[in-house]
Amino acid sequence: MKGKEMELNQETLKKNELFENLFDGKMPERVPVFVSGDNAFCLEYAGFDLLKEQYSIEKNIEAIDITTRNFNSDLCFGSLIRIPHLYKILGAKNFVPGTDGFIQHPEINALNEDEYDEFIKDPYKTLWDKVLPRLYTELGKGGFAAQKATTKAFFAFYATMGQMGTASAEIANKYGKTIYTMASTACAVPYDSLADQLRSFTGISKDIRRIPEKVEAACEALLPLSIKAGIIPNSNRYNRTFIPLHMGPYMREKDFLRFYWPTFKAFVEALDAAGVGVNIFVEQDWMRYLDYLNELPKGCFFLFEYGDPKIIKEKVGKKHIISGLYPLGILKTESEQRCIDKAKELIDVLAPDGNYMFSLDKSLLRLKDVNVNNLKAVLNFVQEYGKY
Repeated sequence: MKGKEMELNQETLKKNELFENLFDGKMPERVPVFVSGDNAFCLEYAGFDLLKEQYSIEKNIEAIDITTRNFNSDLCFGSLIRIPHLYKILGAKNFVPGTDGFIQHPEINALNEDEYDEFIKDPYKTLWDKVLPRLYTELGKGGFAAQKATTKAFFAFYATMGQMGTASAEIANKYGKTIYTMASTACAVPYDSLADQLRSFTGISKDIRRIPEKVEAACEALLPLSIKAGIIPNSNRYNRTFIPLHMGPYMREKDFLRFYWPTFKAFVEALDAAGVGVNIFVEQDWMRYLDYLNELPKGCFFLFEYGDPKIIKEKVGKKHIISGLYPLGILKTESEQRCIDKAKELIDVLAPDGNYMFSLDKSLLRLKDVNVNNLKAVLNFVQEYGKY
């Protein structure tokens, strides 16, 4: 928080210490519980209409307050990652609402194959002059219309994030949760940025075979931008940078080693050198890449979606922090006891000797994703069973 510092209650200080000890390589008092919901989940749980109320900062804050009070996690139970009114102001093509209002990321191509050379030469200029106007229709209008949209978008972003940041800290302190959000900022590794926002899944898959040298050079050109985006003024070991991994599991290992890994590793090393911790969402199955992940600087936080917990613990758990692997799907389909048994099974494997934080394997996006009674039962169980 900026300005006057908040006076933290004792329970919040204790929760802060759980995470600080974990990130400092010390044994915490118990396994921290890192489970929260997307703002869409929070709004729906609070009984609000997602299509309408996701545009209201007040309703988002109210919904996050309600879920934080009702779910026994160790942090504020809710976040606003996708800002719908920001995308509306910009006329976004890369983040668009579905028929029910939920924001989706369609496959998008904003950089043409014949523009690689100019992008490699000056990525900032190419992004500003060509990519952004293609991603955001209001910027594509040029002139005063584009300037107006840019000004409104910057104001909307900083005003929204400022209100949400302050409110989240206050809600956390109100209910005795940690004030650490686990993601002070978010940034993709260079290859994922190139694939997800510029060339598309289909385009990049062709590029690495047709023009491999240009793909390599484009990733290197993106690296300084990624590093700059991954470090903000309050970044540190506790206010960490979130890095969602995407394309790696869909690549052959030789392609992963050539195109993905070098700038991924350099990116994480640069953040570590700046004293910034990283929280990495290991999307899909990375079992064949565990040895590479173990080469990253000590103390990375890995939230795994899939994999063998025993092997992950053995290969990665001594050097890094493990999380995830609890299957979100069973919270909807299985009995309460089966859900609790699965939590116990994972804790028994992953918690010994520390370096473990309990979390789900996927983001909790919508209310329909789970039986909320099962989720509450699991969270309560982990709070008690996870004590060292």
